[in-house]
Amino acid sequence: MRDVILSKPAVELYKILKFEGLLSSGGEAKAAIDGGLVKVNGEVETRKRRQINAGDIIEIGGEKLQMRLL
Repeated sequence: MRDVILSKPAVELYKILKFEGLLSSGGEAKAAIDGGLVKVNGEVETRKRRQINAGDIIEIGGEKLQMRLL
């Protein structure tokens, strides 16, 4: 599991996927979320703009990210 440091308390899910390099663009990240390929805290998440906070865990393609606040 890889730690991701958030610079503010809440960040949209698709932005984290894009900025962490898991997907190459915002459009690709949104399509993966729409397709049910992303889990947040063990549950499939289909809301692209879901607010991700410290303590949340994102899973996609066998990769896990643990959110931490700066």
